[in-house]
Amino acid sequence: MTPRPRELTPDRSVRHLFGAEMRRLREQAGMSLEDLAAVIRYSRSALHRYETAQAMIAPDLADKLDAAFGTDGLFAKLYALARNEVHPDKYRRRMELEARAVTIEEYSGHTVPGLAQTEAYARELLRQGNPESTAAEIDEKVAARMGRRSLLQGPARPYLSVILDEGVLRRTIGAPEVMRAQLEALLPLVDSPVGIIQVLPFKHGAHALLGGSLTLLTLDNGTSVAYEESITTGQLLEDAANVARHRRAYDVMRANALSPRETGALIASAMEALPT
Repeated sequence: MTPRPRELTPDRSVRHLFGAEMRRLREQAGMSLEDLAAVIRYSRSALHRYETAQAMIAPDLADKLDAAFGTDGLFAKLYALARNEVHPDKYRRRMELEARAVTIEEYSGHTVPGLAQTEAYARELLRQGNPESTAAEIDEKVAARMGRRSLLQGPARPYLSVILDEGVLRRTIGAPEVMRAQLEALLPLVDSPVGIIQVLPFKHGAHALLGGSLTLLTLDNGTSVAYEESITTGQLLEDAANVARHRRAYDVMRANALSPRETGALIASAMEALPT
């Protein structure tokens, strides 16, 4: 039995519109995905992901589709819009991509990233960020966040590189004992076989990612995506040019961050400064 095609929402997303038009014109031409793959020299699996809006459109696909269907630049115009569009399923898709990552690189300017949070620290952040939530709802959010930490366990765990702004260490989240436990939990990750943590000190001054956070995911197929986040919004970037621009900003920060030894000493100093 032929599986039901994934439902698209072309009225809400340019990426979905691209996929819907691709499917419509392919079916109108009486072509299967295998037929189209042979014409434009793409794999069937890749075309399926583009047609169902499950992956960012490849840069050369639009021109090939316009040539195959004789659509006079339609797909090129849609791609120009889709490449800068926030993914409509960005949070779910970010988690899916994170699970496939072989390397995770994060910059955080305000809090410890979720993958490195203790339960008490995460609970305090979620409680403050969701003041109208019930205790049961907070428990559910905490459990979900702690579940993400399983990514760092087992033989297939990704390599984790984290850059923290010094403010992450200096701002006390929760009671002093909560913050002390969180800082202590960072120390084994500062310089380990499976990860590294560095601090960008206050003295560095302004930088390209000031005011937000960034995650770079290198996937199991060698491609990279970026996820940038502000207070209430997040944007998943899969376009190669945008990802490269964010990687350059991350690399500059890493070059200016403290060494692992200096980072460990600064974390220990921040712990000692907490009231007892």
